[in-house]
Amino acid sequence: MRIAYLSTFYPYRGGIAQFNAALLKAFGKNHEVKAFTFKRQYPELLFPGKTQYADAKDSAEDVGAVRVLDTINPLTYGKTANAILEFKPDIMITKYWMPFFAPSLGTVAKTLKKNGVVNIAVLDNVIPHEEKFYDRTLTKYFLNNYHAFVAMSKSVADDLLTFVPNAKYALHPHPLFDFGEPTSKRDAKAKLGLNEGDNYILFFGFIRRYKGLDMLLEAMADARIRGRNLKVIVAGEYYEDKTFYDNKIKELGIEDKVVLHTDYIPSDMVRYYFCAADMIVQPYRSATQSGVTQIAYHFEKPMLVTDVGGLSEIVPHNKVGYVVQPNPAAIAEALNDFYENKREASFSANTKEEKKRFQWESFAAAIEDLYKQVKTT
Repeated sequence: MRIAYLSTFYPYRGGIAQFNAALLKAFGKNHEVKAFTFKRQYPELLFPGKTQYADAKDSAEDVGAVRVLDTINPLTYGKTANAILEFKPDIMITKYWMPFFAPSLGTVAKTLKKNGVVNIAVLDNVIPHEEKFYDRTLTKYFLNNYHAFVAMSKSVADDLLTFVPNAKYALHPHPLFDFGEPTSKRDAKAKLGLNEGDNYILFFGFIRRYKGLDMLLEAMADARIRGRNLKVIVAGEYYEDKTFYDNKIKELGIEDKVVLHTDYIPSDMVRYYFCAADMIVQPYRSATQSGVTQIAYHFEKPMLVTDVGGLSEIVPHNKVGYVVQPNPAAIAEALNDFYENKREASFSANTKEEKKRFQWESFAAAIEDLYKQVKTT
């Protein structure tokens, strides 16, 4: 088949661009593929981080995506649809993660749909973590212009069905993220300038309130944790005011328990953060699925996640880690159990088998099956 993929790709940075490049590569093994991306993804005024773009230190893969769509310039919507139609695709795939993209991606899809192209969307979220009054209207517009969908957690599938009750969809977990070969814990700590004799857990990814970093900081102040030789590495860029977290650390008196690396982490450095840690902690208040769990699986690291969204579908409790309630006491209890009962080795061993579920080839096959369903109905 001929497959067009319209979403964020290099020169844009981040996990979604990396996801798209990996899925495009999986399709490229059996089909003719072409990537299309943004001339302008977000207006700089709306982007909460320092930059949208990959730099020389970031090993983001350049897949040769055609930069054509400007999200805030409707004149480019028709131009983008025409560029895709010139490729004569059987399928157009896109990734949907926030309603901001609904007008542009939905309008392009509407034109393609009229011209016989099957539109399939991979859904990160249907309802955003931080919902605004106009989100549902925009999301409905987007969904109505697609033929079928891939949900990466049951919670996302359930949200989809509230908008499109008879939706054609596949449920498939987020595949593994490959960030290179693992390195020894000792070498990883040395690379990051960490004390070899300390134990570390890792909070990884951009920082917003729904990610629950404040709950993890409170757990670190628990008497059982405070008494351990344990520190948390916070590795990721602030997408909101950092003052709240600085004040929280000071109020809790845990300055010596927190290592702040709060810049964007380039791809070639990701493995050092994961390999330096004993366990990866995702103390989220809200979630659907998470690419962070798939990096943890790649490096065969135990995980502590909260019981929100689809995280419990990905992390079997007491097998590869913990699924706990989203509050500081529950997080502290799991951290204490992990170290008190020396569970790192057994949890890590179990990730080797569990991660076999998360393959790019089966994800691509799920989309191919959806295409066949659409064409036969």
